[in-house]
Amino acid sequence: MGITLTPQAADHINRHIEKRGSGLGLRLGVRLTGCSGMAYKLEYVDQPNSDDQVYEQLGVKVFIDPKSLPFLDGTRVDYSRDGLNEGFKFSNPNEKASCGCGESFTV
Repeated sequence: MGITLTPQAADHINRHIEKRGSGLGLRLGVRLTGCSGMAYKLEYVDQPNSDDQVYEQLGVKVFIDPKSLPFLDGTRVDYSRDGLNEGFKFSNPNEKASCGCGESFTV
């Protein structure tokens, strides 16, 4: 299934890579944390890992490590602004529940 980016997410990522002056794309992963167990982790990629799975969409490369892929497969990544709040939104079909604050999830 892979990862899907909305045009808004791709535009945001491309703008930030351009602002940084370097970067190949965005790394999406998960880490253990929070009250529900897992949280999304994002970082810009300057050097890919040899075992990364790479998805390219709308001119953006998304790098995912093999350990995170089972938890992220099928995820849709969006970016939105609502008043003073802005950020990435994840629609993950693997999520079974999330905590009340929205910072972590469980599969």
